[in-house]
Amino acid sequence: MAAPNIVNVATITGKTAVLVVSASATAIVTNSSGSGKVLKINSLYCSNVDASSVYSVTIDIFRSSIAYRIGYLIPVPVSATLDLLRRPVYLEEGDTLRLTGSVANKIEAICSYEDIS
Repeated sequence: MAAPNIVNVATITGKTAVLVVSASATAIVTNSSGSGKVLKINSLYCSNVDASSVYSVTIDIFRSSIAYRIGYLIPVPVSATLDLLRRPVYLEEGDTLRLTGSVANKIEAICSYEDIS
């Protein structure tokens, strides 16, 4: 099934995903193949929960076995939170929004999105 025309949708459901970021690429939001949905990513916040070191995060959209980077090795200051999306991003069917930290368990992420069908 194809993703819906976002002008004529039946349902828009607001959702929030959370993730403790690991040192390997990990999904925070996935739009399964054949879902019949489009996911609108509205915001992505990453917090450095360490009180002494700067850690970085990489954000990508994984599509057809290829990682397309939205941000690469973005430094998150000590005990700080960054808003990493200035504009919304849409995940089509089969897309995954993933995060990779420079070190495991030092970055926490919160992603607000709309599930559109």
